[in-house]
Amino acid sequence: QAQFVESGGGLVQPGGSLRLSCTASGFSLDDYELGWFRQAPGQEHEAVSCIDNSDGGTYYADSVKGRFTISRDNAKNTVYLQMNNLLPEDTAVYYCSYTGPVRDYVCFATGSWGQGTQVTVAS
Repeated sequence: QAQFVESGGGLVQPGGSLRLSCTASGFSLDDYELGWFRQAPGQEHEAVSCIDNSDGGTYYADSVKGRFTISRDNAKNTVYLQMNNLLPEDTAVYYCSYTGPVRDYVCFATGSWGQGTQVTVAS
């Protein structure tokens, strides 16, 4: 059974928007810090955005700051990534994961990768 189910990806033109969703299966996300990570072809996984489980602290990669917003809805057992003003460089498979302690300058994944959701930004 997959730990997380990511959805919401697709093909979008530069400047467009998408909202990704990550829903946990079989357990509650209430007590966990969570993050979105992405892997472009030929690249390693990189942290995109993370959110803590208490005071709403967040991390954003410099490349997405001001364009992406992470949020969570514990009642729906879901974490979201609102992606605005998308760029071709955002093309990747996006994954969610547990993370270590979230700070504005650091976030790292501690869980395994699921299936992810493909985001393709192209004209």
